[in-house]
Amino acid sequence: MDMDNMLGGGGGAVGQFPLEQWFYEMPVCTRWWTAATVATSLLVQCHIITPFQLFYSFRAVFVKNQFWRLLTTFVYFGPLSLDLLFHVFFLQRYSRLLEESSGRSPAHFSWLLLYATSILLCLSPMLSMPFLGSALSSSLVYIWSRRNPETRLSFLGLLVFTAPYLPWVLMAFSLVLHGTVPKDEICGVIVGHVWYFFSDVYPSLHNGQRPLDPPHWWRRIFEARPTDTGTQEINNEIAAAAAPELR
Repeated sequence: MDMDNMLGGGGGAVGQFPLEQWFYEMPVCTRWWTAATVATSLLVQCHIITPFQLFYSFRAVFVKNQFWRLLTTFVYFGPLSLDLLFHVFFLQRYSRLLEESSGRSPAHFSWLLLYATSILLCLSPMLSMPFLGSALSSSLVYIWSRRNPETRLSFLGLLVFTAPYLPWVLMAFSLVLHGTVPKDEICGVIVGHVWYFFSDVYPSLHNGQRPLDPPHWWRRIFEARPTDTGTQEINNEIAAAAAPELR
């Protein structure tokens, strides 16, 4: 066995193990959301932190100033278990597909995350949902499934269906697994449908208007300012003329 295969296979970067390569191949938002999810569950499993420090509570955040809960509510899916593995798989898979389809800049996908998390945080006190990771994941799965209506999927190798049925299959599976109506996933589908409608359906009916696109100030945070190629060429010519000639 050659050294390249030992370090992660011929297709990856030298010195990277397969898991490391898989991690760094993910787009930036999906990568750190997945990492935070696994790290949070590990910390809870090791009794370094408890779930009571992670859930979202309006009073805890805005009265007691525990602002970290605005983020931790989206990254805790439970202790280490098969259920956690199931959630992490769907999170990274469909979040990654959606982020990759949004272009090279993370501006659009991060704006989608900001929209979804903000709406879910507003709905959480009314629906008694202290943890919102499943709802956010369901929003992304729903948006991806509606944008890929012809894609055929197989669930556990037993059920074959097209992508738009995926959110409902996952809800049915959650109902069988936990024995309760998955209101967090239903809420996520509703939030995802609003985004899908105003981003994919509404523009074709209203002369291309896209009300949920990120504003310019948000894009400027993530996208580099375009360089003036004409000015750059002039500067290069001046620099070349001023430089001493090398023999």
